[in-house]
Amino acid sequence: MWKSGQNWRVAVAAAAIITGALAITAAKRADAPKSKARVEATQGKRFTLHAPDLASKGRITLAHAFNGMGCTGQNISPYLHWINAPAGTKSFAVTAYDPDAPTGSGWWHWVMYNIPATTTELVAGAGNGKNAPSGSVQGRTDFGTKGYGGPCPPKGDKPHHYHFTLFALKVDKLDLPGDATAAMVGYNLNANKLATARVTGLYGR
Repeated sequence: MWKSGQNWRVAVAAAAIITGALAITAAKRADAPKSKARVEATQGKRFTLHAPDLASKGRITLAHAFNGMGCTGQNISPYLHWINAPAGTKSFAVTAYDPDAPTGSGWWHWVMYNIPATTTELVAGAGNGKNAPSGSVQGRTDFGTKGYGGPCPPKGDKPHHYHFTLFALKVDKLDLPGDATAAMVGYNLNANKLATARVTGLYGR
């Protein structure tokens, strides 16, 4: 009988120890961040791209539309700025792409890469070679030329979506041939990206 009582007390004590350990573990898990993304979101450090020129209902104005092919815009690349680039960023790249173009493969409007890691903005017109960051490279677009080419969708189409995407890259430089296609540049961007940020503007005529 004594042994039975002693065993009972030992079992209760062991159960209490196990229960306490489980409670401590659960508390630690509850306090631990669910993911790195959640931590960054909590601290307000999401990698974010801003395009004030596109802020009015997301509509792209004539100032940034193409000049040619029946379009009468000024073809000025919009002002862009960004915050909270991820740790380890060694360079940036920017692309503008229209997935709604009736080509079967969309339309590349802008490809700029090898933007120095110290850069936090592109002034209006940077895609036209005006005040572009030192060392940056303008890639070839689907207009067949280098530099920014603004929206110019077919007349009567529903407004097209123009994705302006900023890439934070883990390399200082993309060593690509001068005549590299936008698709080739895009392949290298995706192979070396740490994070991306995007804004989308609409344009129709």
